Amino acid sequence: MVRLGVLGGTFDSLHLGHLILAEQAREQLLLTRVLFVPAGQPWRKAGWSLSPAEDRLAMVRLGIRGHAAFDLATWEIERPGPSYTADTLEWLHKQEGDTELFCILGQDAFLDLPNWRWPQRILEIARLAVARRLGESSDQTQVEAALPGLEGRLIWLDMPLIEISASAIRERVRRGLSIRYMVPDAVEEYIREHGLYRK
Repeated sequence: MVRLGVLGGTFDSLHLGHLILAEQAREQLLLTRVLFVPAGQPWRKAGWSLSPAEDRLAMVRLGIRGHAAFDLATWEIERPGPSYTADTLEWLHKQEGDTELFCILGQDAFLDLPNWRWPQRILEIARLAVARRLGESSDQTQVEAALPGLEGRLIWLDMPLIEISASAIRERVRRGLSIRYMVPDAVEEYIREHGLYRK
């Protein structure tokens, strides 16, 4: 059976934390592939100013280049309306056939899961693979109370606690500071050449 990891996000910008998370999930869960799914219109970030979709796609494409098990999915960008994880997993569930799905999340996203659209359906379709985040409590009581059946669908990933965030990268670029060793070299070059995050 194919084991498919799904890692969604705005990827504005893609950074080494995303790639380490994807690789740790691939290795620990014996995943056949990890699918990076950049959000088109992330409804939980309505009103946020995002970089153009073509730039975010380009950064993911550059960042995963050369990794045989990493793929890029563009359908959330291509379809109109808000992007919902439940819709994406439902679509994959129907398209991929005999495939076990794993929704890869950071701990901050996991703790927010009860506020997502159709979280119970997400649990039915996919298992959750969650990486702890530096400084976050590991208390999942509130999530368990809101989502019956969570315990059997949750896997905690053993991952280095790396404090890199896209918002910090954007701020460093805006201030003219180095982002070397925070993003892949090709992504750093793309950000510089296209003048991203300068304003």
